[in-house]
Amino acid sequence: MGKKTIEINAITEGIIWKQLLIFFFPIMLGTLIQQLYTTVDTIIVGRFVGKAALASVGGPAAVLSTIVVTFFNGLANGAAVVIAQYYGAKDKGRLHTGLHTAYLFSIVVSLVISVVGAVLTPWLLKIMNTPQDMMASSTTYLRIYFMGILFTLVYNMGAAIMRAVGDSKRPLLYLVVCCVLNIGLDIFMVVILKMGIAGAALATVFSQCVSAFLVTWSLTKDYDSMKLQFRELRMEACVLKRELKIGIPGALQACAYGVTNVVIQASINSFGTDIAAGWAAYGKLDLIFWTVSSALGAAVTTFVGQNYGAGKWDRVYKSIRVNIGISYVFTGMIIFTLYAFCEPMYHMFTTDPKVIDIGVYMLRFLVPSYLLSILLENLDGGLRGVGDVLWPTIFTFGGLFLIRLPWVMILTPIYHKVEILLISYPIAWGGTLLFVIPYYFWKKKKCFNKICSEK
Repeated sequence: MGKKTIEINAITEGIIWKQLLIFFFPIMLGTLIQQLYTTVDTIIVGRFVGKAALASVGGPAAVLSTIVVTFFNGLANGAAVVIAQYYGAKDKGRLHTGLHTAYLFSIVVSLVISVVGAVLTPWLLKIMNTPQDMMASSTTYLRIYFMGILFTLVYNMGAAIMRAVGDSKRPLLYLVVCCVLNIGLDIFMVVILKMGIAGAALATVFSQCVSAFLVTWSLTKDYDSMKLQFRELRMEACVLKRELKIGIPGALQACAYGVTNVVIQASINSFGTDIAAGWAAYGKLDLIFWTVSSALGAAVTTFVGQNYGAGKWDRVYKSIRVNIGISYVFTGMIIFTLYAFCEPMYHMFTTDPKVIDIGVYMLRFLVPSYLLSILLENLDGGLRGVGDVLWPTIFTFGGLFLIRLPWVMILTPIYHKVEILLISYPIAWGGTLLFVIPYYFWKKKKCFNKICSEK
């Protein structure tokens, strides 16, 4: 019986828009399905446990868990960019080293996060002004989540590596299996066994454990160009340094978003449980947009990374332009759907009419400004693909810490109105774009001038 191999999308050749779509769709569906882990928790907890539990799972717990995962994903994306460049350059030796360095790094980091997160959970919730009626349930959910963070981070690193070499289909398949498992376990543990919020957390952890196993198994069996071998696990200093050079700025950028979200969550909590619950439910619908937008950003990063490694500069910048057009088509449809049909969607999470009204107001206030974030995501993703992350990260920090954070911390307490807080989002995106756009065109001109001089 012949050895089984994986069909990989040849993204350094062919028609760019077709190759981008082929690569993008599995990432988009995979990230949407991954969000179902916590969304299903929120729906079942909100319907069968209560309003305070809904606010706990979708509010403080979601913010903190998202900070951890997005910070790590920034590091994983750094590894993925390096691996994509090695793969595009057909450098099998460094590809092998990059794979094993990244995989072991994910294990070490996850063990540290697990211990630190479980110990600091009560303190983290306290500094977020978590209401007292949410404190116990939020602590339970987060501690269980942190104890199982190894599986989440190993899956995310493994999936990033698989996508870096052009395989976006297999991570999707594994997530479909694990999402179905998660839904079944949620119903069994929360509805039937009456385990409450702990049951929802355990269902998510167990499902992520299965996804981590499947990704690891695939990396050991299914690729000719690279193969995970546990006896080869070691962190090569020079490769790790390169992965971290790209990954750390991206991780800090993601962490910066997380820090501002903590401040925003604390501000939201000051308005009371109804608004906190409305914000939590809004966050789950909001994730539909961000899942697609981030998938498009991940697609263009990998696409640019491989073509950069292969020295195909014409495809590098053309792919960014094409991906921007694709992004506005797909996310535009999502923006319209959310705006028009958000009210019936909120009934999935709660039957409380006041919470629904609050959530609808928040969503309709914010979604038109998402058009700014789409452009920002694409330009940042393209620059990451060529390994340029420092200045985009500095620009993002400026938008967050010089615009959004002062706005929320100073103006929101003065006026104490939700819309004052919400408007900080488009103002920060717009301010960041004022710097990112000129930098992108300067970088593009510099690269093409270098190519012309070499010719």
